[in-house]
Amino acid sequence: MIRPDGLPPVNGYSHAVRFSGAMVAVSGQVPVDGAGQLIGADDPEAQVRQVFTNLAAALAAAGSGLDRVVKLTVYLTDLADLAVFRTVRDEFIDPAAPPASSLVQVSGLVHPAFRVEVDALAVA
Repeated sequence: MIRPDGLPPVNGYSHAVRFSGAMVAVSGQVPVDGAGQLIGADDPEAQVRQVFTNLAAALAAAGSGLDRVVKLTVYLTDLADLAVFRTVRDEFIDPAAPPASSLVQVSGLVHPAFRVEVDALAVA
């Protein structure tokens, strides 16, 4: 379900998603590679791409995938990065079947160079 009657327009998310079965919860993923190195220090696109790469790997390890995500929570330190976030997100998440989503602007993340963090709920 993307937009039930009476709710405002959406941009890349669903107001509600119905699912059944076991759930996978993925902790907040940040723009760090498998060696622990920051990716894209001053490049929001590279950071978002790394976050979704990490999210995909975590979901796969738990027996799920990006196509089974029912809820994303997105934390951005700068709302000017939102357009870039949406563009990259749509490369990883099918825009025709978007999950429910929340976006929060935060004053900072665990590392001062992080611009984005994303956690997810998915069907196993």
